[in-house]
Amino acid sequence: MAKVAIMSYIRRKSVVHELTGTTKLVFFLLWSVAAMVTYDTRVLLCMLAGSFVIFKISKVRFREVRFVLGLAAVFLLMNNLFVYLFSPEYGVGLYGSRTVLLTIAGPYTITLEQLFYHFNMTMKVICVVPVALLFIACTDPSEFAASLAGIGVSYRIGYSVSLALRYIPDVQRDFTNISQAQQARGVELSGKDKFWTRIKNSAAILLPLVLSSLNRIETVSNAMELRGFGKKPKRTWYVQRKFQKKDWIAMGLAVAIIALDLLITFWDGSRYYNPFI
Repeated sequence: MAKVAIMSYIRRKSVVHELTGTTKLVFFLLWSVAAMVTYDTRVLLCMLAGSFVIFKISKVRFREVRFVLGLAAVFLLMNNLFVYLFSPEYGVGLYGSRTVLLTIAGPYTITLEQLFYHFNMTMKVICVVPVALLFIACTDPSEFAASLAGIGVSYRIGYSVSLALRYIPDVQRDFTNISQAQQARGVELSGKDKFWTRIKNSAAILLPLVLSSLNRIETVSNAMELRGFGKKPKRTWYVQRKFQKKDWIAMGLAVAIIALDLLITFWDGSRYYNPFI
């Protein structure tokens, strides 16, 4: 089985892939704003269900993005931990009641209100991360640059982002090749040796990887300079596509989602849904 590249374009035949890059970018931005603005659990649950539906129709498999999802889960757990350590009673002050479930020590208690706040905070991230991954996995890097230009971003910035995404698989491939070469020379990097020994031996990969990356950067920058990149204020895009009916439907859906989100969230004058009153 071929190893799946991390954070790279995954070619599939799906409705999500057929949308233009500009449509996917605008949808992702509006979806993110809708998730970040609200603390209404009902809205977040609906958006979570929607993100699963989008993931399903994209035909991207879980195993192809599980590494990034795992990293997101680790940072999410760390975020929850630090929020609790520095503000263990924030949910109590936010929802105006205090239901103690467990007393730990000193000011640290487990309250139902704090758990509910952490639940909503976690839901906000879970709603956004799958859609963000799909935007990257379902958008060709060149089309991604064109989509940034489509919303007014300078093509120089868009092209830089496109190059970064395009060369992520190349860097991963170089890392694998260098790792296998080092192991062939007797440097142990597998799970057979101790963890810290493997970390120390991994340093033997970093220098060749950095040098090969710098060499690639120099080659690309020289080629772009010779072709006069950046001389003109605007440029055309070979992969830019015209809007079709499905693009307008997706854009309209994104606008409807954020409109309903704002309406439900601020219906009572607060963006926090409070089940404790």
